[in-house]
Amino acid sequence: MAGRINDDDVKAVRDAVPIDAVVSEYLQLRNAGGGNLKGLCPFHDEKSPSFQVSPSKGLFHCFGCQEGGDTIAFVRKIDHLSFSEAVERLAATAGITLRYEEGGYNPSHQRGERIRLVEAHKAAAQFYSEQLGSPEAEIGRKFLAERGFDQAAAAHFGVGYSPAGWDHLTRFLRGKGFSDKELLTSGLAQESRRNPIDRFRGRLMWPIRDVSGEVVGFGARKLRDDDNGPKYLNTPETPIYKKSQVLYGIDLAKKDIAKSSRAVVVEGYTDVMACHLAGVTTAIATCGTAFGGDHIKILRRLLMDNGSARVIFTFDGDAAGQKAALRAFEDDQKFAAETYIAIAPDNMDPCDLRLAKGDEAVAELVQPRTPLFEFAIRQIVARYDLETPAGRAAALDEAAPIVARIKNVASQHEVAVQLAGILGILDTQFVVKRVAQLARWARDRGGKGPAPAPGRGRPYENAAPRPSGASGPALNLRSPAHRTERELLKLALQHPHLVTPAFDAYGIDEFTAPPYAAVRQCIQEAGGATDAPSDYLPAVMDCAPNDVVRALVTELAVEAVHARTVDEAYAGEQLVAVRRRAVDRRLLDIQGTLARLGQHGDPAQLAAVQNELWVLQQYGQALRNKGAAAL
Repeated sequence: MAGRINDDDVKAVRDAVPIDAVVSEYLQLRNAGGGNLKGLCPFHDEKSPSFQVSPSKGLFHCFGCQEGGDTIAFVRKIDHLSFSEAVERLAATAGITLRYEEGGYNPSHQRGERIRLVEAHKAAAQFYSEQLGSPEAEIGRKFLAERGFDQAAAAHFGVGYSPAGWDHLTRFLRGKGFSDKELLTSGLAQESRRNPIDRFRGRLMWPIRDVSGEVVGFGARKLRDDDNGPKYLNTPETPIYKKSQVLYGIDLAKKDIAKSSRAVVVEGYTDVMACHLAGVTTAIATCGTAFGGDHIKILRRLLMDNGSARVIFTFDGDAAGQKAALRAFEDDQKFAAETYIAIAPDNMDPCDLRLAKGDEAVAELVQPRTPLFEFAIRQIVARYDLETPAGRAAALDEAAPIVARIKNVASQHEVAVQLAGILGILDTQFVVKRVAQLARWARDRGGKGPAPAPGRGRPYENAAPRPSGASGPALNLRSPAHRTERELLKLALQHPHLVTPAFDAYGIDEFTAPPYAAVRQCIQEAGGATDAPSDYLPAVMDCAPNDVVRALVTELAVEAVHARTVDEAYAGEQLVAVRRRAVDRRLLDIQGTLARLGQHGDPAQLAAVQNELWVLQQYGQALRNKGAAAL
C-alpha cells in the first residue's frame, strides 16, 4: 500500500493547479464581484447560482448546500475520489511527481482505482486510434468515409478500431502493467473460460469522455454481418462510467455551450460529429440511454439557466423519434432554459442531412423551431378527431394537465391560449381556467414545496443560517453583533493585513456567536493573522475541530465582504464595533457585580471592581471618539 503523500508535494499540487481552471471543467463560471466567480452548484440542484469560487484563495463554497474547500476537496467531491487519488490526479495535470513518506515514489499498482481505470481507458483509446490505420480497419475507414468523415475528423473525435481477435487490447494493456482485475473492472475486457478477452472486437470505436475530458468508456459500432452483437455496444456500468451521467461530445462542446447559452441534443455519435463539422459545436448526445435528469444537471451547470438559454433536441420524425421527444418533455420543467425540437426534412438525422444537403442545412436545422411543449401537445392532440365536440373535449382532458405542469404562470397562461387555438375551442378563457384549476389541484396535492433555502441572493442576508458546529444558538444575521463579527472574520481570513496586529489581540470571548468563536480559535491556533504566510488559509482549516467548522472557515474565506471599498478604514470600523460591544458587555457584568457587592462588600474587592469600571468607561469613550486609533 502506498505511503502518505509528502506534505510539501500536496502543497505544491494545491498551489500549481488554479481552482477556477479545475471547476470550469465542470460548470460555467461568471464574475461575482470582489475577484470571485459564481456558477450553479454541481453538488445540489439550484436555479440561482450560490456556488462561489475565489481564485486568489484557491477555495470554493456553496451558500446553498454548504459544500466548500480547496481544489483537492472539489476534485474529491465531484469525482468521488479519496484524498490521495485527488492529489494524484491533480499532480498528473500539473506534471508534478509525488513522493511518499513510506515507500518513495508511487509505483503504478499503488494508484487509486479510479485513476488506474482512467489510465487504462486512455491507453485503450490510443491503441484503438492507432488500429484505425491498420489494413484490417479498412471496413471502418470506409464506413466513416461514406458518412462524410475523413482522417482528420476521425482524429479530432478520437475514433478508433478494435481488432477482431480475442485479446489484442487485453495483451496490450497487460504489457502496460494493468492487471486482469483492472481490465475486468474497467469493462474493457470480459470473462472467458480461461483468461479475460476483449469486450470490443472488430468494431468502430468512439471514446466517451466526461466533462473534464477523461476517457471513461467507449461506444462500439458493428461493421460486419457476421457480428451477432447489437448494432451499438457500449461500455457496461463501471466505477467510472454511468451511462445516465455522461454525454458524448460534452468535452468538446462545453465551452461553446457556456459561451452561447445553447445546447443541441442529437441521437448518435455520427450526428455529433456531423454537427461539429458543420459548425454546430454545441452538439452532444446520450450514450445508449434516454435523455434524463442527470443529463439535465450537466447541461444546466454549463448553461447557467439564464433567460436566453436554449436547448434544441433533434429527433427522427418516425414513431421512435416522437416517443423520444415526448420522453424528453417529461423532464422539460427541470430546465429553466427554453426547449425546442427540430426535425429534419424527410426525417433525416444530422449526419444524413449533412451528406445530402451540406453543412448549411445542418446549421439551419438546429435554429430554434417548435417549442418542445407545443410538439408534445400536438402529438397528443393528433390522436383525436377535432371535428367533433367529444374529440375536442377528450383532447383537452389529456393535453391540459401537460400545460398545467408549466411552472411559470405567465408561460402557462400563454400556452393555454395556444392550446385553445390548436383545439379550435373559441372560448379561450374556458381552457385557461381549466389549466389553472389543474395546476392548483396539483399544487394542493403535492403541497407548496419547501421554503427557499437561505443563501438565495446575497448569502444569508436576512436569514437565520444553520449552526456551524460549535454549541450555541444559530447564527442570526439580523443581529448587528453577528453581522459585524462575520465581517471581521471575513477580513481576517481574506485580508489579514488590514486587521493586524489588532485582531490577534482579540479574545475568543469577544465573538458572541459560538461558530464565530470557533473560527477565531482556529485562526489563533494557526499562529494568528499577523504576517500571514502563503499557506495561512490551509493552516486555519487544518486547525478546525470538525468538518462543520472547517466548512464555515471556507464559507467566510469565499463570501464577499460587504463594502464598496475594502480598506483599512472599513476594517477599522469592524474592529471597533466588535471591541465596543465586548466592552459594553463587560461593563454590564461589572455593574451587576457592583450591585451584588453593595455597600457591605469587601472594600479591596469593591475598589478593584470600581477601578475596572472606570478604566473600561474611559476605553469605551476613547473607542467612540477616536475609533481604530484607540485600539
